[in-house]
This record gives sequence, structure tokens and C-alpha cells, in this order.
Amino acid sequence: MGAGHDHGHTHAGPPPAGTAAAGYKGRLRIALSITLLVMVVEIVGGIVSDSLALIADAAHMATDALGLAMALLAIHFAGRPATGNRTFGYARAEILAALANCLLLLGVGGFLLYEAVERFITPAGTRGGLAIAFALFGLVANMVSLALLVRGQRESLNVRGAYLEVLADALGSVTVLIAAGIILLTGWQAADPIASLVIGLMIVPRTVKLLRETVDVLLEAAPKGVDMAEVRAHILALPGVADVHDLHAWTITSGMPVLSAHVVVDQEALDSVGHEKMLHELQGCLGDHFDVGHCTFQLEPGGHAAHEARLCH
Repeated sequence: MGAGHDHGHTHAGPPPAGTAAAGYKGRLRIALSITLLVMVVEIVGGIVSDSLALIADAAHMATDALGLAMALLAIHFAGRPATGNRTFGYARAEILAALANCLLLLGVGGFLLYEAVERFITPAGTRGGLAIAFALFGLVANMVSLALLVRGQRESLNVRGAYLEVLADALGSVTVLIAAGIILLTGWQAADPIASLVIGLMIVPRTVKLLRETVDVLLEAAPKGVDMAEVRAHILALPGVADVHDLHAWTITSGMPVLSAHVVVDQEALDSVGHEKMLHELQGCLGDHFDVGHCTFQLEPGGHAAHEARLCH
């Protein structure tokens, strides 16, 4: 490594094997078990009470169960060690699982909307009392799952996808309760397909939001909450730093933001301060102000960027 040309690394976050969702594997398993149980109960309840809203919620539960299973599978792959060819291991598997969950949720939302319209055309005789009993069971079970996942959804897109699915189920149970109550009190059967329509409409906006965040990770956009202009300003404010170029920040997976930069340092400052201290100052600057767990810096003397440009061409 030549004079005036140095690389520095800092690791402030977990390695790939310790992704944000890994700590919630046990809770995801419990939530999966609860979801499967509620799904079976609501299928039976929908058939017995002739409630499309319950059957729609059960179909959503089935998709959620698949989503939770995929989340657990993604955590398993994300925990596999890095290799020479996959230097970050399989950490990105969590983001792929979140993307698959989004596509599944959008499909289920479309299905529920279609079935609701069909029920308007061909009304059915929903038994409100039975629907209330089964919806109450589903609501209580979903609240337990939400309590298990509420903390993890703030730390992992993968867990957030699972949390949002369970949240939609809980809201679906509330909607079914309202519709069943209306049917029980007034006999207005249209309340059931209206509830199904509401459940379908609840799925789409939150799924689009999660899809946007997931695609941002896959497109290697700057991590959420990291202002690249501020990062550049902080680096340039350090004594001896003349310029910064090739500044990049992206997210490998939830809880694993990374950053790299070429930092041009005045030769006099580099000679007096030394490479090691300059790297410590850069790493301290990023660590104090930004939540970036893995930073790589290349220190350069003035004019080195032009040399790199000539090599590239």
C-alpha cells in the first residue's frame, strides 16, 4: 500500500449472522403457530356461519402463515456464514423474503376485493352470532402475536412485514366483529361483503409502503435516516480533509447499513496526523452522528482521483 493511500474499516453493528430479525426467531415461530391455529378456526367459522368476511380473513391468515414461514427461512439463510463468493453471506435473503411477502399481500388484497364484489351480486345468509364468536377468538390471538413482534418490527423489514400482516389480521377481526354485529342486530347481509371489501382495502396501502422500502434496499438507496449531504459535510469539516468523492451508503439488510468513501487529505496534514489517527477521526465522526455499522475509507493525497480516472479509462 503506497504512501498517502490507505484503507480503513470500522464495524459498529452486528455481522451478517446477527441480522436484526435473528433475535426474534422464537417469537416468529410462536406467531406462526398462532396464525395457523386462527386460520383453521376461521375457516371452520366461515363455513359454519356462512361469513365471507371470516373466510376472507382466513385466506389472509394462510398467506400470513406462508409469509411468517418465509421470514423464518430467510433468517436461517441470513445466519449462514460469508464465503469468498458471497462476502456478506445470505443477509440479503431477509429483504428478498420481505419482497415476496409484499407480492403475496397484494395478491390477497386483490382476491378479497374480487370476492367482496361477487358477494354483493350473490348475497348470502351470514349468521352474525357465530361470526362474532369466531372473530373474537381471532382478535385475541392476533393481539398476542402483535405483542410478540411489536419491538422487532422497528428493527427489521423482514419482521415488519410479518408484523404488518398480523396487524392486518387483527384489523380484519375487528371489521368482521362490526359486520357480524350489524347483521345480528339489523339483519343487513350487505355488511359482510362490505367488511370483506374493507379488509382488502386495508392491505394495499401498507403493503405498497413496505414494498417501497424493500425496493430501496435492493436498489442500494441511502439508508433511511442517513442524509448523504450531511455525511459529506461532516467529513469535509474534519481538519485536513480537502475533498471527498465516491461516497456511497446503502443497506445490506435490516440493521446492516454500510458506507464507503474516498477522502482526499492534505499531504501536510496526513504527514503530521498520520493515517491511523485520521481514520479514527473519520470513524468517530460517522459513528457519533450517523447509524452506519460498517464504514470503509480510502485516504488519498490531492491529485489521486485524477489518477484513478485515468486507470478506469
